[in-house]
Amino acid sequence: MHYDLLIIGGGIQGAGIAQAGAAAGYSVMVLEKTALASGTSSRSSKLIHGGLRYLESAQLRLVRESLHERERLLRLAPDLVRLVPFHVPIYRDSQRRPWQIRAGLSLYAMLGGLGRNTLFHALPRSTWNGLDGLRRDGLQAVFRYFDAQTDDAALTRAVMHSAQTLGAQLQMPARFVAAHIEGDGCAVQYRTDDRLHDCRARIVINAAGAWAGEVLDAFTPKLPRPRIELVRGSHLVLPGQLGQGIYYLEAPSDHRAVFAMPYQQHTLIGTTEASHDGSADAVQASAEEQAYLRAIAGHYFAHWRDVQPLRAFAGLRVLPAAPGRAFGRSRETLLLRDRQQQPRVLSVLGGKLTTYRASAETVLAALQPWLPTRRRKADTRKLTLG
Repeated sequence: MHYDLLIIGGGIQGAGIAQAGAAAGYSVMVLEKTALASGTSSRSSKLIHGGLRYLESAQLRLVRESLHERERLLRLAPDLVRLVPFHVPIYRDSQRRPWQIRAGLSLYAMLGGLGRNTLFHALPRSTWNGLDGLRRDGLQAVFRYFDAQTDDAALTRAVMHSAQTLGAQLQMPARFVAAHIEGDGCAVQYRTDDRLHDCRARIVINAAGAWAGEVLDAFTPKLPRPRIELVRGSHLVLPGQLGQGIYYLEAPSDHRAVFAMPYQQHTLIGTTEASHDGSADAVQASAEEQAYLRAIAGHYFAHWRDVQPLRAFAGLRVLPAAPGRAFGRSRETLLLRDRQQQPRVLSVLGGKLTTYRASAETVLAALQPWLPTRRRKADTRKLTLG
């Protein structure tokens, strides 16, 4: 078999590229070694949002794009993506002052186009008692704005299903074995059960996320590993459910942003940012990270001070390698080609759950000059997901 695009990885990025490629009329094959969204795409913070905290690192283009994609997903996937209230409490000892939060939310609204879903306001003190037991000592202001929440794994499955209805093929479980780079494409081998399969692809897209380096090691001639860092984001699931929406909290120890949110009849709190040096297959929340999140939960909600979490989980973000904290580094999607003209291998690294569709269209635009002319089948800006 010969494909225009062969995609390695069935996370949200791989599913999004498969949908975009099939919608553009290309022949598409996806190889997923275990199950859709089995890695990072099922271990995120479950948010479809602009990223209010990215304003502090001046990632304005990313925030604007994310807010526009959020609005699109609210329309296209109403059963999977829903708007929920977010609360930002400000205390006497908070690093950010009320005027700073108001200014940030104003800019956030402007980047979102000042639509109905970008409205925010300060809650009157008379309503603070109803905020799920949020600590009142030293509380100076509470702002409410709106963003969206999803089931990340279900969204990934819906996007892949959309790709398949447009003609994309999915092999799962299927393990990528090797690829030989040739003048006009790649000869690929993959394994399903005990069978070894051969196929050809004009362009192989490495969307394996935290496993991207391992995938590149299997190419001949050998391709260099990208300069990336794996950053572990851990979450706790706590008993009891928040009734008023999501809380955007400032960690007392290091002033990072941490979310507490309703999740499967319980509460999810996260995430951390810790460098991960081990195997991507063995990622789990460390004892230190769990203690960090438990301290934040107990600091803001007294009823969680001595409560054992129901479970913990962790996922890996792919960020460009750089000194210093991960917080300020770009969340933009990185595209690395084996060569600038007529690429045969493209690695897609990083990116956000919220912007998977826009990232996929960027990938297709970058590859379009080197792909054959095909008849477009659909526009991903209009395809509903369910």
